[in-house]
This record gives sequence, C-alpha cells and structure tokens, in this order.
Amino acid sequence: MAVIELTQENIEETINNNDVVFIDFWAPWCAPCMSFKPTFHAAAEKHPDICFASCNTEEQQELGAMFQIRSIPTIMVFREQVGIFAQPGALPPEAFEELITKVMEVDMAEVHAQIQKEQGEAQQA
Repeated sequence: MAVIELTQENIEETINNNDVVFIDFWAPWCAPCMSFKPTFHAAAEKHPDICFASCNTEEQQELGAMFQIRSIPTIMVFREQVGIFAQPGALPPEAFEELITKVMEVDMAEVHAQIQKEQGEAQQA
C-alpha cells in the first residue's frame, strides 16, 4: 500500500477505517525527516496490510496542533482507533521494523479492557 497524505479532511476516516495506522509527522525543511522518509515508504511497501500515513506539519498545522507535535519527525501509531505509540525522532530501518513487529503483538483486548477500567474509575471520581 502506498503512503497516504494525511489531511484534516481524511484523518478521521483514516484512523477509523484501518486497524493499524502509522503516521509520520514531518516537514520539508527537516533533514532527519527527509532521511527517515525512505525507511517509512519501504515499510509501507513491505507491509501492505498496514496503513501508513504522512502528515506534512507545515501544510497541516491543525493536525500537528491536534496531536501536540512538538518535534519532528514524530511517529505515532493507532491500533483499533487507540493511540498506542508516539515518539519523536527518526528510526533506522531495523528499529522501525522492530517497532512494527511490537505494535502488531500488542494485545488489544487487554488495551481496551484497561481503557474501560480507567474510564469507569474516572466516572466514579
């Protein structure tokens, strides 16, 4: 699957309609962002079952603000509409592949149960 360009118009649809979404927040003036781009695109080709999205924070400033992006590149991952990972910094190809593997190993039933528990405790407080 090709990397999709993430915009204000397609963010909700992208996260809601894909089980796994990796987002690369970047800017064209950012050298580490540009050096990470080939790694991100290669992973998208290698993992067609995963949605890879790219967000140019210069053009999509609202999205950068919405996700509180403070430094770039930042990688953010959603599984089943839940944000499970966010980290600034470019990763080398091996580390990015390891991240993909770990994301796919996350027990989402456990994650959803923990979210429900926390929401229940918050409502009681």
